[in-house]
Formats: sequence, structure tokens, C-alpha cells
Amino acid sequence: MPLRDETQAADGETRRRLFVYNGGFLTQSRIRRILQLAGYDIKLGKPSDGDMVGVWGKSPTSPRGEAVASHTDAPILRIEDAFLRSIHPGRSGEPPLGLLLDKNGVHFDPSTVSDLEVLLATHPLDDTALLNRARNAMARIKAADLSKYNAHDPDIPLPAPGYVLVIDQTIGDASVTASGADRARFQEMLVFAQEEHPGAQVIIKTHPETLAGHRKGYYSAADTSRRVSLLTEPVSPWALMDGAIAVYTVSSQLGFEAIMAGHKPRVFGTPFYAGWGLTQDETPLARRQRTLTRAQLFAAAMILYPEWYDPYRDRLCALEDVVDALEAQTRAWREDRRGYVAAGMRLWKRAPLQAFFGRYSKMRFVKGAEKAHALARQSGARQMVWAGKGMIADEALLRIEDGFLRSRGLGANLTAPLSLVADDLGIYYDPTRESRLERLIAASVHLGEVEQHRAKRLMSCLTHAGVSKYNVGSAGLPDLPKGRRILVPGQVEDDASVLKGCFEVSSNLDLLKRVRSENPDAVILYKPHPDVEAGLRDGAVKVADMAKYADLVLEGADPVALIDVVDEVWTMTSLLGFEALLRGRDVTCLGMPFYAGWGLTRDMAEVPERRQASPTLAQMVHAVLVDYPRYYDPVADLPCPPEVIVERLQHSELPRERLRLRLLAKVQGIFASYAHLWR
Repeated sequence: MPLRDETQAADGETRRRLFVYNGGFLTQSRIRRILQLAGYDIKLGKPSDGDMVGVWGKSPTSPRGEAVASHTDAPILRIEDAFLRSIHPGRSGEPPLGLLLDKNGVHFDPSTVSDLEVLLATHPLDDTALLNRARNAMARIKAADLSKYNAHDPDIPLPAPGYVLVIDQTIGDASVTASGADRARFQEMLVFAQEEHPGAQVIIKTHPETLAGHRKGYYSAADTSRRVSLLTEPVSPWALMDGAIAVYTVSSQLGFEAIMAGHKPRVFGTPFYAGWGLTQDETPLARRQRTLTRAQLFAAAMILYPEWYDPYRDRLCALEDVVDALEAQTRAWREDRRGYVAAGMRLWKRAPLQAFFGRYSKMRFVKGAEKAHALARQSGARQMVWAGKGMIADEALLRIEDGFLRSRGLGANLTAPLSLVADDLGIYYDPTRESRLERLIAASVHLGEVEQHRAKRLMSCLTHAGVSKYNVGSAGLPDLPKGRRILVPGQVEDDASVLKGCFEVSSNLDLLKRVRSENPDAVILYKPHPDVEAGLRDGAVKVADMAKYADLVLEGADPVALIDVVDEVWTMTSLLGFEALLRGRDVTCLGMPFYAGWGLTRDMAEVPERRQASPTLAQMVHAVLVDYPRYYDPVADLPCPPEVIVERLQHSELPRERLRLRLLAKVQGIFASYAHLWR
């Protein structure tokens, strides 16, 4: 039987009451939620038998809880941010993506043996699967340029390689105090860095909270000299490590990341990562005698120790899910931080564009291209247009288009997108010029195993979920004739992908004629485009012509279900050809879509000479569905990875469109012949 002060969690696990005396536990909803999911119910008052006292690390408020715990004999739970936290520091108001919950101590305080130290000292850390996860996660974190805080500006130039890196921290930081360090210790460290590397430049890296104006650091301009300089700009820690010949720290998390980057940092404090054979320790702890590998240290600190939180599914999760989330959110900040000026955007598109690209810097919408160009140049923002309206060669211009996992519903029906692409070179559907997607596909042949494994998992999720671009069509399939079945997807004939990517065959009727002439004995199944079926776009084929060249016309059918029952797909440039590749079908292209010309399709049109690479399907999928588009989750109101969108589409976990858009879409359907007025 549980104690009277315990309750049962929904999953059957015993919950504990956690009494707190710091207002942050009450005002910060994310922290409360992670604690709740971890089995703790936050309470105010006096703890009794079986209760715990929660304190924030060794913060200035922790003595309150410590005093109550001492008086009531209640055990303490010490809470800290996890080692992958957010884009900006907590003092900037961003919630964490994970917490460290320690019943024995706190990871940076050597006066007690924390739960993390127990893991590092006693856990076998020899499971092959665990260590492989650790190595893969290290590789992904480095490739995505992730750290505890992630407001890194990739455009800031780095110092010339060959420098010694000295890491500053904030004055009075609990990890510094716990190590018994002070300004004198930091001064001593700076002297060691210069003496042990005569002639080398010394770079002092300022803490992000100092840069943000929250707290001062131990170093200032007074510590600089001909050899010593302060680096205050928000550069990438990983890039900074790459150029360093040595790293010096007291207790900064960057010392841990230096180990991950291949360094053996010189440590002047006693952080959790010191004493395991991976650092040069100025003040070694006698009790830490074990020698660990980088993967073992990472596995304990990043996989076994933290409680990670998934903001999209509102649950505790694995490290890999947090990497997915932080990668998507960080990408949005880095790409959008300077803002955008968007020209000529339809009114109904502005709210979705603001959700995608305006989270970190509000978008400005103007009517004319000239005004947009002048405003962008004046403000330093980037200029944005809808693809097809700005095809001049200008790398400062971003061309926007719908992504490949767009929505549950048609764009022509004003359904808001869940993915968009932003291309600074061209646009994916125009083979006459290079696009950013083309470069990504060409470069995908160099992807590592981690990225390819992710792409394979994504393909499996897509095919299992039956997800496609629009996810419309629910009509059941009739009995189909036996024989070699070819699916022919109709297209919108004035769509840009047809106008730009089709040459000899550029209409649905000509497509059907060509397929029949090349395959006289095949069973040809024709699927009209949903926008054409709805009467919203051009491309209708006369009933008599469809009957002449197709064995069956499947209106309203689920295109994914059709792919599963055919042997081949013949198309001009339809995305359905790419979706057929994902499902293992042979695809013949009479035009030149983005997925053609790479050795994965049978190509009847001339292939651009640029397309020389031969990626695997998994490599192409990573470029097309992970690297190129941006995704937005309207449920969590956050940038998100593609896996979240697949789940949302699979389970229909999407909010309803705004009422005025639903009404406008109905009116649009009535006046479909005037669609050019709103497209």
C-alpha cells in the first residue's frame, strides 16, 4: 500500500509530493510539467513522511528548502537544467528541454557524490546499443551545431586556427563556487594558458549570459593584451573547438563539449566530467579513479542521467527526440534572426508565413517588389517572394513554396501548410536552373550512417502512416483489372512544375496518350489531380479521351492506396512519383521533376548536366524531407522536425482552419472559374 502522502500516477507508478520554496517552480510551466511527468507533484507547505523538498541546484534560494528539509528530515531533490537546454539562456525566458533530477547532490558540486557521479563510477557503461546511441548522438549534435545554448551566428568570422581557448564563466556561478574558484583562479588559468603555449594567441570566450547582459564574467577588456583577446560574439562552440590547439576551463559545460570535440581540456575546477581520464586536472578528486571513454561519459551524462522533454507530444522522451526538436528550433532562429520583408503575398498566406518565419523576428509584408527591396536593404532583413514571382538570380532573395508534406487538405482550398521550402538559388520544380534542393541532393552522397538511418526511419513512418502531400481522397478502390498496372497521376496543367519541367509532354491528355503508346497491353489507371477534381485548377481531360486511353479513372481515390496496388507510376513531374519511389515502385518521368536524373527513375526527358551524383533513396530522402523544408507544428506552435508532422497527419491531430478561411474556401469553390483572382 502506498503511504498516505503518495498518489498513483496514471501509468501505475508511485508519485511523490515535492515541496518547493522557490517561486520559479510555480511560475515556470515547463519545469512544473517535466517534474509532473517524472512523478512529482509540486506542493506548498510543510512536508511529511514520504515527501521530498525540491531546490534549484545550489541557487541563492536553495538554503530555504535545505532548512526545511533539515527540520523535517525530508530528502532533497536537486533540480538543474539539462545539458541541451534551449536557444537562449533561461534568464532570457526560454523554457528548458530537459532537467537533471538528483537525489544525492548536484552534478557540479564535488562536496557530495551526485547521482551522475554514481553512474560514472559504478554503471557498467558497456552495453553496445547504449554506446552506439552515444556515438550517434555525439555526431548529430556536432553536425547540427548544438550546445546548451544555441544562439550561434554562423556568419560571424572565427579567429585564425592555432589559438588557445580559455572559457569564461559568470561571476558567482554555482559551479564555480562549488569548485572553490574565484577571480584569482581564473587569472591563474589565464597565466597557465599563456605559459604552457608560448607564442600562441589566447582567445577568451565570453559566456552567453554575459553577452546577453544578464551577468558579468570573470574576464574583461582589462585582461587583454597583444596575445590575449576577448571573443564576445556568439560563435559556434564546435567551430571554436575545431580551431583550438588547447582548451582551458574551470567548470564550464564547454569543457565537456571540448572532450566531445576531441580535446583533453585543462580543468581548474571539479566539474562532473573531470577525473575520468579525459581531462588534465589541476585539482583531482581522489575518489574518481575510473577511466572512461568519451562515449561512456556522454552516455551517462546525456542519455541515462537527464529527464528529457518532448514539447510536441508533451511527454518525457529520449535524447534523440530532443536533438530533433532543438535542431528544428535552432535552424529557425539562425535562418530567421534578421527578419524578412515579403512582397506580394496573398492575405490568407500571411498568417502561416508569420508562423513559419516570424517567430524570432516579425515579418513585414509589402505590396511591391521595389518597396520590398528598399526596405530589406535598409533593415538588413532578407527579401522573400512566392516562387514563380521572383525568379531573378539573387541570393539575397528567398523563393517560398509549399513543402512535400503539406497539409490535410488542398492549398487551393486555403488549407494552411505544415511545411514550406525557402530556396536562395532557384526553386525545386525548375530544372532549367540550379536550386538549393539540387545541391542538397548532390551533397547527400556524403551523408553519414546516422543521417541515412534517420531517413530510413522516416520513410518507414511515412509508408506505415499512409501520409502524402495533401492527404486527401478517401474513396475506396474498385476491383482492379489484373495485369501490369500503371498509375498515371494527372496534374494541374498551368502549375509551375509543368510549365518549367515539361517539354515534349505537357498536358494530361498527351501524358495518357504517351503512356498508352509505350504500354499497349498494360492496365492504365488514371488519377486526376485533386485541385482539378475540385474544379479549382486547369487540367481536366474529356471523359471520352480518358476512356480511350485509360482502363480506369479513379476520382477521389487515396493516391497512397493506389501506389500500393500498382507496379509502376508514369508521370510528368508529379510529387506522386517521389511518393512511389518511397514505396518501392518503378517510376518513369516524362518531365524533369526534382527527383529525376539521379539514377532512381527512368527518365524520358533530357537530364541537366548538373545532376551527376548517384544518391541512394535514403540519401535523397534526407535531402528532400529533412534538409530542404521547414516544418511548423500548429499544436505546439513551434518549429518542428518532419517526424512530428507525419504523426500529426497520420492521427489528424491538427486544429481546424480559421472560420473566415473556411468560409472563403467555400465561396472560392462556388466561383472556381475565377480562381486567378486569389491564386
